Amino acid sequence: MATNENGSGTRELAGKRALVTGGSRGIGAAIVRQLLDAGAEVLTTARSATGTVPEGAAFVAADVRTRAGAEALAAAARERLGGVDILVHNAGGAVPYKGAAAIPDEVWQDALDLNFLASVRLDSLLAPGMRERRSGAIVHVSSAAVPLTPPPFLHYTAAKAALENYSRGLASELAPFGIRVNTVSPGRTATPGGEATREQWARLDEGPGQDTTAPPLGRDGHPDDIAHAVLFLLSDRASWLTGSNLAVDGGEFPRG
Repeated sequence: MATNENGSGTRELAGKRALVTGGSRGIGAAIVRQLLDAGAEVLTTARSATGTVPEGAAFVAADVRTRAGAEALAAAARERLGGVDILVHNAGGAVPYKGAAAIPDEVWQDALDLNFLASVRLDSLLAPGMRERRSGAIVHVSSAAVPLTPPPFLHYTAAKAALENYSRGLASELAPFGIRVNTVSPGRTATPGGEATREQWARLDEGPGQDTTAPPLGRDGHPDDIAHAVLFLLSDRASWLTGSNLAVDGGEFPRG
């Protein structure tokens, strides 16, 4: 089958209904475009309609950091799509601090709500429909920096580490129902949000944390690099993959 201009290659997700959080810009928008190119019907969300929602995707504003926000988003997905076959948790992020002692309690809680509990809540609301249909695919977006745990981002990497552990357990729980759960862990990727975070980190004067050396493969990632990996894990090409964590980082953070 012919490859389209973005390289996704097929209409392999035709007839699938997908919800992507954090899909208005950067990696999330690239994921939305890949799913649309592959034939899926896509609903995406962010806290506000900033950025550029890819043409062809439906959008609803939602704050996934709260239970009420997750419930409203799940209801919108059922109303607009009639159900969800594909769920991609991309919403996430954090502001750097000068080490663990400088991170306020409310910031720890916000990091957990956005980077971990948002996925738990949405999964609990939408996975039952997948169980009834005995099919579905879920991808959680983590971070390749989790094993490194840079001190300014301990709140972020701790939440993402919890997400990775949860994802493996959920994969075991849902596998008998034909639902696959996998994780993608991006490395340093060229996005406006990523650049802003790196600038904030640099202002903390944390020395080695500001290393700008290119990964072993010679460049920073592009949003489509991450989106291609997500599309693969959602497709039937990955039909025997569940509970995996795919690091897409150019070799930046080797995992033991």
